[in-house]
Parts: sequence; C-alpha cells; structure tokens
Amino acid sequence: MSEWLVLSIAMAAACAVVLTIAVLKQRRAGAADVPDETPDVIEYMTMMIGVVYAIVLGLAIAGVWEGRGAAQEHVRFEAQALYEVDRRAEVYPVEVRERIRADVDAYVAHVVDSEWRTMADTGQLSAKGTALLEKVRRDVTDYVPRTDHEGQAYQPLVDQVAAADEARNARGQSASSTMPGVVWFGLVIGALVTVGMVFALQIRNSPRELLLAGLFSALIAFLLFLIWDFDSPFSRGLAATADPFLTLFPDVART
Repeated sequence: MSEWLVLSIAMAAACAVVLTIAVLKQRRAGAADVPDETPDVIEYMTMMIGVVYAIVLGLAIAGVWEGRGAAQEHVRFEAQALYEVDRRAEVYPVEVRERIRADVDAYVAHVVDSEWRTMADTGQLSAKGTALLEKVRRDVTDYVPRTDHEGQAYQPLVDQVAAADEARNARGQSASSTMPGVVWFGLVIGALVTVGMVFALQIRNSPRELLLAGLFSALIAFLLFLIWDFDSPFSRGLAATADPFLTLFPDVART
C-alpha cells in the first residue's frame, strides 16, 4: 500500500472520528449545554496543551529530518570516496588500475541494485557488500608502488578507501528507525489528548466549528505521518536516495 494512500486514509479517519464524536456529543447534550459558559481554566489548559504538544512535534520532526539529511550525506561521502579511488588509480599499471576499477564498479552496482533493498527491508547492510568493499581495500593496499609517482598516490588511495568504509558503516547505522518506542507512545497519547481537548471547549454543530475541528485532527494525523515517514531514512516515501552513486557511476550503477 502506498504511503500516500495510508496518509489519506489516516487523515480521513481522524476527521471522521472527531466529527462523529462532536455531532453525537452535541446531540446528547441538547439545550442544556451552553458553549459560552466554558470555564476560563479549560480554555487556558487547552491552549497550554496545544503549545506544549506543538513544541514536541516540532522537535520530533526536526530530529527525524536531521537524521534523514545525515543519512543522505553518508551516501554522498561514500560515493565521492569511491569515485576518488576510481580516478586516482589512473597512475597505476593497466592491470592494477583495471582490477581496482572493476571491483569498485561491482561494489557500486551491488549497493544500488541489491543492498539498497536490503537496507529498506531489514535496516542492515549486506554481507556481500562488506566483502566487495574489502576486496577493493585489498586491491589498493596489497599493491606495492614501483615508482615515486605511484608511491605518492598510494596513501591517498588508502585514505579514500577508509573514508568509503567509514561512510558505509555510518550509512548502515542510519538505516534503522531512530525514534524510540517510548517517544512514539508520547506522540500518540499527546495527539489523543490534544484533539480530545477540543471537546472540552464544547464545540457546536455549526459548519465552521466542525470544519476547524476536522482540519485540526487531519493536521495532527499528517504531522505524525511525516515523522513516521522520515523515521526510516532508506525505506519510505521521502527516503534518502542513491543519486550520488547514480551520478558518479552512471555506467555501472544500474545493470
């Protein structure tokens, strides 16, 4: 099921539940319920609860957005480091250069075609990807430079492989959800309390008030969906992408 379909259903369900409760509550209350007599303390509490929950939602959205941005940066650093290995191997003999480039290409193809799905499904890196990157490392470190020019290029190549490995590990750590379960519990309970306080204000069945109540509940549902979608940087609708690999290795990123 599409994430956007889930969002539409969630927002529609939130509106329907709130409006149904509001209408049923007003019918049961009848003429004895006077909205204008809502105590000031209830209005104050409703305002404070809304402000506090808005702050919590803002912090949660900022946190998961920052995590998604960091995940995308890890991908960019990894792709750039591998591209530097591919380019700087130019100074090596043909057979060594071609072996390094072939193994880099094999690793990139595996990451884009297979490992990306593994991260989305399990939140972990693949063992084959680890082995392929280790093969690239061996290609670089096992070669003994024969000239001063090759010797000058050796250490930068080793450093770039290490940078790619570090970025890969960081990418793996970013693949799983970042929001603890207790935070989700607080967000959901907070949403129920915040929406529930709407009824403490004794809203009436006027189209304007019902429209505002429905829109408010739909907004809460949308913000919770946004947090959920960003919480897993590599597996949902607004996920981090493999574009850096596709841009730097256009010939091998897709097989």
